[in-house]
Amino acid sequence: MKKYLYIFKSELMTNLQYTFDILVGFVSYCIMIFIFLNLWKYIYSNPNEVIKGYTMNQMIWYVIVTEILWMSLGGRKLCKKICNDVRSGNITYNITKPYNYVEYSLFSHLGITTLKFVLITILGMLLGLLFLGEFPHLTILGILGVILSCALATVINILIITTIGLVSFFIEDANPFFWLYSKLILVVGTIFPIEFFPQFLQPIAKYSPIYVVSYGPAKLFVDYSNEKLLEIIIIQVIYLGITWLIAHLIYKKGVKKLNVNGG
Repeated sequence: MKKYLYIFKSELMTNLQYTFDILVGFVSYCIMIFIFLNLWKYIYSNPNEVIKGYTMNQMIWYVIVTEILWMSLGGRKLCKKICNDVRSGNITYNITKPYNYVEYSLFSHLGITTLKFVLITILGMLLGLLFLGEFPHLTILGILGVILSCALATVINILIITTIGLVSFFIEDANPFFWLYSKLILVVGTIFPIEFFPQFLQPIAKYSPIYVVSYGPAKLFVDYSNEKLLEIIIIQVIYLGITWLIAHLIYKKGVKKLNVNGG
């Protein structure tokens, strides 16, 4: 574990030198929040109106949190790196090193994501306070629960994207699969909570990645309850185990394929 923590720390320290580049990325986040702010203000003719169990303020805070999670992730960069490692053969150098490539990708990208998450969270909270004038009512336990859920969501997201990238062992380019996944999360998971889905789709969405990487943390932030926290954390832990296992299975099969082909 020490070697992976060292990888995490190294990436974190490296990215501290490029804080300005991250700050420039704030512009796109502000634009997205401004668009969704006006969208939901248009949909809610009355600010006190409740639609599908959400007030206008709750919906805007929901989008602020989901956008923080997605925009701090940098998933396209991760998937592209893994695809390039596989196609170029660079991954063979990692096979001989004293660490697992899946864990290396996870902790390395966590080092990149952590700083972006902290900075974008600060920006998101300030924008929410500026536009809405108040935070959702959260206890200390609630805040800790949201942070834990966000951390699990990020790890799961990285493992899913790592898995998508590793599919490059078997097909020419896995980037189109990431494109589909990103659009699913952005269009379905970011804009609308699960409660807005048709009734027959809600059980499906509840067991999809949308629930654990997007909906869960945002739902806790805008409408916290201990029961909901327990439910979301349990599902996230299950998802964490499944995605970790799948990523390792695909990696092992890919390495075996390289060895058989003389890679």
